[in-house]
Amino acid sequence: MKKLFALIAVLAMFTFGMSNYVVAQDEAGVTTEEVAEATDSTAVDSTAVELAADPVEEAAAAAEEGKSLHSALKQKFIEGGPSFMSFVLIALILGLALAIERIIYLNLATTNTKKLLAKVEDALANGGIEAAKDVCRNTRGPVASIFYQGLDRYDEGVDVVEKAVVSYGSVQAGLLEKGLSWIGLFIALAPMLGFLGTVIGMIQAFDAIEVAGDISPTLVAAGIKVALITTVFGLIVAIILQIFYSYCLSKIDSIINSMEDASISLLDLVVKHNVKK
Repeated sequence: MKKLFALIAVLAMFTFGMSNYVVAQDEAGVTTEEVAEATDSTAVDSTAVELAADPVEEAAAAAEEGKSLHSALKQKFIEGGPSFMSFVLIALILGLALAIERIIYLNLATTNTKKLLAKVEDALANGGIEAAKDVCRNTRGPVASIFYQGLDRYDEGVDVVEKAVVSYGSVQAGLLEKGLSWIGLFIALAPMLGFLGTVIGMIQAFDAIEVAGDISPTLVAAGIKVALITTVFGLIVAIILQIFYSYCLSKIDSIINSMEDASISLLDLVVKHNVKK
């Protein structure tokens, strides 16, 4: 996992470093095409030049309209100050990496408890405790792990089985919540970085006023623009991460509820099997 985060961070810095280059290339691309077409047009007669004028204008208009949202975001990112906005971007990338890892883990941890209980009950009735333990061992998820820990202490009595189920359930709940505190940190950190950019932008605006000795819209516009862009990006990052964070919390609550219900059902099965013996 540490290697994954390190790779993501390196890719983020690479993307940030290439952003200026890509934007410059995008802007230069149309100019190059226009110059090339203008050069080629000198080789034909005046009638051909007039006929080719409309396609060139249409191509330029299509290129202007075809600017994607991604290019616009990159441009605003640069206008907000790459050296400062890179911290907001890193917070987004690391937060998303943690959130995606949690989502994958939680989805893999989801188990059909009713189906598992039916298999365990059938195994207890036909093959005994060892058969039931094999069913739990071959089933993925925290519920199956809790069942295995409880059945592994079957010979020590129902009370011991109950304590094992409760104790190991707490361990599994902790594993489900692992990493959420870091996601919460990035959710809080992103808008704080944005507000910090706001303060820095306003300081720059007042510095410009102080140097010029006059209040002019052009003097304060750059600083205020930086302030607004950093605030917007910080809030956007926090909103995105909050959505993933809330989903993870909802998923964890659902899994924990299933674990508790299934644990009670397991204890009932153990008591029932004990009575039959």
